[in-house]
Amino acid sequence: MAEKACRRCGKAPLSRDEVGLTKKLIDRQAEDCFCLSCLAEALEATEEELAAKIREFKEQGCPLFL
Repeated sequence: MAEKACRRCGKAPLSRDEVGLTKKLIDRQAEDCFCLSCLAEALEATEEELAAKIREFKEQGCPLFL
């Protein structure tokens, strides 16, 4: 996987979970991804809520989080 940077703040590299969560919640075909902080702000959620969603998606076996 090529190294990605946050489209909003420029944080790099993004974790596999950050890329997966952007694809899961925003657009499966997204090339520009968000870090957890910027995604939380964009979705009006907390980082803790998004971390819980990541755990949930992993438990469900979502291929974006393998």
